[in-house]
Amino acid sequence: MNRTRTTEVRHVTLSEVIDDQFLTRYRALLDAEDAAFDELEHAFEDGDRAHFDADLCAWRQAVERKLGYLHRLGVVLPPTISA
Repeated sequence: MNRTRTTEVRHVTLSEVIDDQFLTRYRALLDAEDAAFDELEHAFEDGDRAHFDADLCAWRQAVERKLGYLHRLGVVLPPTISA
C-alpha cells in the first residue's frame, strides 16, 4: 500500500501569532542568540580557536532554535530554492 505524504503550508498573519507569550519566548530566544554571539566575538578577538569553534556551534544552535520557533508558528517559512 502506497501512502503519499502531503505537506500543508499554513500562512498566517503576524496579528494571529503575536501575543504576550510569543513576545516573551521570542525575546528569550533573541537574548540567547545575542549572548552566544557575544561569546563568539570575544573568542575571535582573543584569538582563542578552541573556544571560537565551540562558541560558533553554540551561536548556530541559538539561531536554529529561534528560526525553528518562527517556522513552527508559520511566521517564517524555511528557505526554498526555486529554478
